[in-house]
Amino acid sequence: MLKVLPLKRRSRYGLTVVLVSGLVLLSGGLVSARPNAEEKARSCIALRAMARVYMAYGDYAKAQPLTEQALTLAKTKNASEAEVCSCLLDLAYLYKHQGRLIDAEKMCDLALELQKKLYYKNHPFIAGTLKILASIYQEQAKYHQARSALDQAMSIMQTSHLPDDPAMAPFQIAIAQLLVTQGKLTEADDYYQRALILVTNSFGPKRLYTSSLLGKIAKLYTQQGRLIEAENLINQTLEIQEKVYGPEHHLIAQTWLTMAEICQAKKDYTEAEKLFKKVTNTVEKQYGRDHPLTGKGLMLLGQLYIAQGKYDDAESICQEAVTILENSLGPDNDSTAMAFNNLAKLYIHQEKYQQAQNLCCNALNTLENIFEPEHPNIAMVLDTMAQLEQKNGNTLKADKLSQRAEKILAHYRPIAKATE
Repeated sequence: MLKVLPLKRRSRYGLTVVLVSGLVLLSGGLVSARPNAEEKARSCIALRAMARVYMAYGDYAKAQPLTEQALTLAKTKNASEAEVCSCLLDLAYLYKHQGRLIDAEKMCDLALELQKKLYYKNHPFIAGTLKILASIYQEQAKYHQARSALDQAMSIMQTSHLPDDPAMAPFQIAIAQLLVTQGKLTEADDYYQRALILVTNSFGPKRLYTSSLLGKIAKLYTQQGRLIEAENLINQTLEIQEKVYGPEHHLIAQTWLTMAEICQAKKDYTEAEKLFKKVTNTVEKQYGRDHPLTGKGLMLLGQLYIAQGKYDDAESICQEAVTILENSLGPDNDSTAMAFNNLAKLYIHQEKYQQAQNLCCNALNTLENIFEPEHPNIAMVLDTMAQLEQKNGNTLKADKLSQRAEKILAHYRPIAKATE
């Protein structure tokens, strides 16, 4: 029987679920007592369609069984290899957002292998899969592999699309996001601006996809110290997202994070704390306490407390952030490294110098392995190490560490000063 949602809950999402549920029934696969192979193939497509509705609304727990069942049907009931491939990619997308990165990478690799058999060498579908794989690599801090995948994807797209084709925008955005993570902010801005022209011309300025891009640019501007521009863009993002999802939806969490970072940069610590807590509470409610985004929110909240000298408030937050990120992303991830750095600062305050030293060394080794030497996060760890050496009475060593940190940050300060 088709389950109909209560009328008061029939948002865009609710009505679409009902319609897709009807599609599942009409396909014949779920109502026929003994469906044939063709009907089961249609059932696979319908299950995947319904799962995509849930995924579009960020309800991955409801999407998971539908997507996994669709893959099982596709593999066992004579579905085409193209349909199997679509199921694999849907699962890769879903697992990535659940924080199951190893599973996501596996699904994506299988899809890519299958696509290379199905399509010609430079088929755009292969480029799209490489873009998904790159996003998984980026979450795992495999940044060199991510860039290699994106370069391959862009090369494929350039064989069949002109530079001003709107289909190029998602690849430009993906490269820009990676560059921001790597601290290459000026280069990232160039990619974002090119993509913004294509996206705005194709979708208009008030669409959800456009707002998502504006939010990404706002994050970049925040890191550059262009706070007025960042605040303007993130407010536009929030306005559009709230109209689509509602004001408290978990898919707005990344927007709240950027808003919190803007507030922190402006020294509005009360509002920043409120937003960081909102992110962690909302994400935890939806995905659980052990999700990487929960850990990142706690890491940033702990960083805020330390900046304010609220060490008692920071202690449990920092320790939990380390546990969550180490378990979900591993010890060799840059987010984990920054959580180590926060805890090291706390230990310096508590005069636990050896523990702080161990954490700093781990954090620095991780960051130096995955980033270039002038990355700003490396400067943050060097600054912590300088504080530690100063406490230990090693003034000369502390000065050298501080000078190295200052040299790194000098790359970013001119931009910030120009917009103050």
